[in-house]
Amino acid sequence: MRPSANTAMRLASRRTLFPATPLPPAPTKTTTFLSLRHIHHTPAAPATVSPVLGNGPPPEPPSSAADSSAQRLARRKKQAELLRQAADIRKSQQQSSKKKQPGQEDRPKPRRFWKDVSVQEVDGALEVHLDQRPLRHPTTKQIVRLPLTKPMLASALALEWDLLTSVQQATRQHLIPLTSLVCRAVDIAEDDEATHAKGAAHESLRAGIAKTVLRYLDTDTLLCFAPPPASYDVVEDKESLRETQERVFKDVVGFLTSRVWPGVAIEPVLDGESLMPKSHSAETRAVVEGWVMGLSAWELAGLERGVLAGKGLLGAVRLVVEWSEGPAGLGHADANNKKFGVEEAAQAASLEVDWQISNWGEVEDTHDVEKEDLRRQLGSVVLLVSGTGKQ
Repeated sequence: MRPSANTAMRLASRRTLFPATPLPPAPTKTTTFLSLRHIHHTPAAPATVSPVLGNGPPPEPPSSAADSSAQRLARRKKQAELLRQAADIRKSQQQSSKKKQPGQEDRPKPRRFWKDVSVQEVDGALEVHLDQRPLRHPTTKQIVRLPLTKPMLASALALEWDLLTSVQQATRQHLIPLTSLVCRAVDIAEDDEATHAKGAAHESLRAGIAKTVLRYLDTDTLLCFAPPPASYDVVEDKESLRETQERVFKDVVGFLTSRVWPGVAIEPVLDGESLMPKSHSAETRAVVEGWVMGLSAWELAGLERGVLAGKGLLGAVRLVVEWSEGPAGLGHADANNKKFGVEEAAQAASLEVDWQISNWGEVEDTHDVEKEDLRRQLGSVVLLVSGTGKQ
């Protein structure tokens, strides 16, 4: 048998014994083509190189010409001449705008109509006279009359008007602060009379002032303490801000709770840890409000000025109490002790500012101006409420 036939027979027998199993279909490979697309549609433009228009080295930098002293002097003379010519032109324009009638003379600036200022006693009261005219209230036109026990207030009021140089200055409130304060006291006294005549239905000026000053009780600067100093804040041989506040608090509040409002508890409203001040009790507010409502017209006007100037009630109360000749004053009970004066009240009202100034220095035209203005206003309070004490 030929070899090819034997091979074919062997293959046939193997197929019979081991039948062939169909092969799984070959996996087909799918090729996905991603199309790349630019975000923008504008083709990129190549940079345009500026052509070189010139050849050679760059020019020298500009230099200022030498200026001699003679040239500077000539330039300044020319500038001065131009300024003088401009001033002459403005002056001629102003003169031409004013049509002057033949024989008409230039009117001088209006000056004050009085020559002398004096204090006179009229019908049991003190009056400030401008020549022969008595000083009047700017609104009600009533004659301003002061008690006979206030000669220093009358003299200060007369000096204020003697320093004025024109009638226009008399209409400016910042030039007549003492006059405004006296008129405020006169208004309170007249409103008290109107309230007694009309009864409780009339909203009194006194009640409005009491409501205003009581707002400063819960935010008084003497009742707001700084946090205790840390270890790195302690300065040798110097009192910390917290210690300064505690010392002044004990002095002022201790005096008020023992002499003015006995038994009333006044505590700090900010102790360095809280953000919002706490309010006083209703009993404390009622006692303070009743005391304010019982003040005389002069004392109430002085208290209002002191509270608004020092941004606090307690310091103003002690200043009024120690200097008043009225019912709220202590009289000569503490003649041997040093009085709580303008300087002490000003220092109590500006504790933190003074402490910061001692550390970092004073800002000119700011701290010094506020310092003097505070003492001026507190001094007017002392003038208003004090007197000889003779009724």
